[in-house]
Amino acid sequence: MGVNLLDRAPYIQHTAGMLLIFPPIAKACEPPAGIARLAACLHGHAIPCRVLDANLEAQLWLLGQPCVAADTWSRRAGRNLPANLANLRDRRTYRSPDRYNRAVRDVNRVLAVAGRDSGAAVGLADYQHQQLSPLRSSDLLYAAEHPEGNPFYPWFSKRLPTCLDNVAMVGFSLNYLSQALCSFAMIGYIRKRFPTVTIVLGGGLVTSWMSRPGWLNPFNGLVDHLVAGPGEGFLLALAGVEGAQRHVRPDYSRLPLADYLSPGLILPYSTAGGCYWNRCSFCPERAEGNRYSPIPVGQAMADLHALVAETRPALLHLLDNAVSPAFLDGLAADPPGVPWYGFARIGPELADPDFCRALRRSGCVMLKLGLESGDQGVLDRLGKGIDVATASRVLSNLKQAGIGVYLYLLFGTPAETEAEARRTLEFVVRHHEAIGFLNLAVFNMPVNAEEAAAHATEPFYEGDLSLYTGFRHPRGWGRKEVRRFMSHEFTRNPAVAAILKNDPPLFTSNHAPFFVDTRSV
Repeated sequence: MGVNLLDRAPYIQHTAGMLLIFPPIAKACEPPAGIARLAACLHGHAIPCRVLDANLEAQLWLLGQPCVAADTWSRRAGRNLPANLANLRDRRTYRSPDRYNRAVRDVNRVLAVAGRDSGAAVGLADYQHQQLSPLRSSDLLYAAEHPEGNPFYPWFSKRLPTCLDNVAMVGFSLNYLSQALCSFAMIGYIRKRFPTVTIVLGGGLVTSWMSRPGWLNPFNGLVDHLVAGPGEGFLLALAGVEGAQRHVRPDYSRLPLADYLSPGLILPYSTAGGCYWNRCSFCPERAEGNRYSPIPVGQAMADLHALVAETRPALLHLLDNAVSPAFLDGLAADPPGVPWYGFARIGPELADPDFCRALRRSGCVMLKLGLESGDQGVLDRLGKGIDVATASRVLSNLKQAGIGVYLYLLFGTPAETEAEARRTLEFVVRHHEAIGFLNLAVFNMPVNAEEAAAHATEPFYEGDLSLYTGFRHPRGWGRKEVRRFMSHEFTRNPAVAAILKNDPPLFTSNHAPFFVDTRSV
């Protein structure tokens, strides 16, 4: 176990600091909002803190290794890597989807070739290992015990020592399964090389793990503290700061803002934790008991104006599960001064065409909408609070206002059968001109969902950290049947196929607003 910082608070505050790490692999197209927010909070309370976007740095390092390959594609991708990286940072590339697609796929190919000898499939948006699974704690512990087997080991074994001078605590922000194996390899290295450093592990994935029924921590002896939910209060307590924390806007100044794989800075900002609706069936926020905690609209707008002035971004990314109507009003009344996008709920606000036009004037270029189904009965049974007729008006209004739509659909829920899935297809076909992009997903039953006890069967994925369980569909609409419908009928419809072609490969919704803007939807 590492040294308990609760016994060393004065030392932490006056002579040592904290290192916050965002580990590989995630999409390296924008700075990590979590460690920027945590760092600002710590600095605001006079606690020394450093940040390391290991995800971006490690990917750029691996891309810089010699590309040794026999096939023509890999050799060409290796030769063209500097030009392709420059293209991904050049707005002109996004005027040509073919040129953009080629750049993304070639860069991804170089990553794959560079990482293959480690037994890992490394990509711009994913990380998978031939033998090790992020769903098994034993495999994560193995990755920690053998960090030299990680493809990024040559990088982090040199980089981390340069960051750990006079550092007493390291915090990892682990949000995605694609980060888990690399996170634990780095944790294992730190534990061996710097045994007195206290290691804290938090982030969205950790929060989900700790909300599993019957959770028992398998990482005792390796990780000193696991943190569920927002980490500000926990880190401040470790550093000996008592009382309520004051609001501090995120600090991105210590991150390499010019190096991300986007045509200009994408500035991430969250106006709230949790979800203001919080009534949908199978919602992870609801199942994990995450309370809705918004920043006051005036404060959030002040943050945005200050951040925009400081960083001059090309695009603002609102990270909320759904931007609240109150904050949408704030954006319409006091535009941030740059293009922006984020998730919004389909509701009466967007059913007002004048309000949609006001959002477009405020800079809104795209909204992500979680419709899930085009069948009213399914929506009602899922507790979505969405009316299909209202959804039709919203899509029409956004189209007329010039705001792109990235529509999210979910197939195979217990509320759906093939008949309802066909009504979703009919809805998409009717509104295909107003839908710029589609995200299609097959339903997984969360292990902590209220309905899991009624439908669950065997574990869906092998592993003690799996967040989903197999389930028996109450009306026989199983995963096999759902996938057959999606591949043989839904995606083969000409109107749907045309929409799917628009989706930027690998970066998907993170880069989609740049295509909406250039197409002047």
